[in-house]
Amino acid sequence: MDVLSDVIAVMRTGRPRSARVEWRAPWGQRFPAAPGSAGFQVLLRGSCWLLPPQGTPTALSAGDVVFFPHGHGYALADHPATPVAEPECDPADHADLFASASVGGEGPATVLLCGGYRLDPSRAHPLLRDLPELIHLPAGPGLHPEVRAAVDLLGAEIAQPGLGADTVVSSLLDTLLLYILRSWLRAAHGRCEVSGWAAALADPEISAALDAMHRDPSHPWSVADLGARVGLSRAAFARRFAALVGQPPLAYLTWWRLAGAGRLLRDTDAPLSEIAARVGYGSEFAFANAFKRQYGLAPGRYRRDGCQAAPLPRPAAGG
Repeated sequence: MDVLSDVIAVMRTGRPRSARVEWRAPWGQRFPAAPGSAGFQVLLRGSCWLLPPQGTPTALSAGDVVFFPHGHGYALADHPATPVAEPECDPADHADLFASASVGGEGPATVLLCGGYRLDPSRAHPLLRDLPELIHLPAGPGLHPEVRAAVDLLGAEIAQPGLGADTVVSSLLDTLLLYILRSWLRAAHGRCEVSGWAAALADPEISAALDAMHRDPSHPWSVADLGARVGLSRAAFARRFAALVGQPPLAYLTWWRLAGAGRLLRDTDAPLSEIAARVGYGSEFAFANAFKRQYGLAPGRYRRDGCQAAPLPRPAAGG
């Protein structure tokens, strides 16, 4: 898979959840912090205000998308002066996959599509750690067309579920998450505000090298091979990669291979020999030694303990 798809696959756990909620003025609702999750709100109709714990309220209009990558708390209301209620039941949290509800008074309606994704913080990829607390994608002609298309399909399916709705909604939620991240990365690059991993993905050569490693982690990559693949000398490639990604190319490759192995141990029943081969180790013994150095546990015990005893290995600092 490509880099962004891989990042989501490693971190996502369980199924995403969503709800289409019609709020009638006056209304105000607090959404508490939810560590280990990411959430979004899409304004389908009407208008409202985003009320952060600190800072100035932000007016939202139809078509706006707000995304909270780190599960920070916030509130929404029809007006900044409306009292905000503490949550009693979050439809998205209590739905198996999706739900619909109507909440509030008898005034003008605001329709929101909300949802959440469970992300395992112990498997946090540095790309997601680099994201801001809030991503706001404002509506506008020609802005974020992929996001708009996914939102339209998702809203329609939740409003009138058809045959196969569970699969359709789950797939569209994953698609929406990827489109939100892709739109933010593109917008940040356009404003020259990229740094860290966003800058690495915006760099054509380093992005191509990362893509190659993610698409074929079992290949016996060398720094010279990767540099030649993207048209850079070994030394120039190594310097630029370490400066943008934060660690040398082969250190990142080792980390990513073991992160992928952790996911395979968690999500599949594949034998250790097969996992070792899929992540680039020539023998089960070599794989087990490398895995234990990073995780502090042998692969078999990691799998038996339900993958709860050790976090995803953090990338080492460059040098």
